Amino acid sequence: MTADHVFTALASPARRELLRLLREEGAQPAGRLAEHFDMSRPSVSEHLKVLKDAGLVAETRHGRERHYRLEAAPLMEIRDWLTPYERFWREKLSSLDSLLDSLDD
Repeated sequence: MTADHVFTALASPARRELLRLLREEGAQPAGRLAEHFDMSRPSVSEHLKVLKDAGLVAETRHGRERHYRLEAAPLMEIRDWLTPYERFWREKLSSLDSLLDSLDD
């Protein structure tokens, strides 16, 4: 998967909430996940498909149910991409902090 797929998947608040639920509550069936949303089960399933296509969730079948679990590895690529920007902003904020301290004197 590309970073673009992951960013696209993360763009939706509903999909971010699905990932949070899977992170905090572990693997669970689609029906249980759907209970957390004010949308139809097919809509939740479509969001899960986007997450699956981005590699952020894995799906296993247990009888007629589909269970989903978090696959966080694609987030590492995003973290690696964001790290230089985090350093950039830390340096900028540190410089601003130093400037403000000098103005107090």
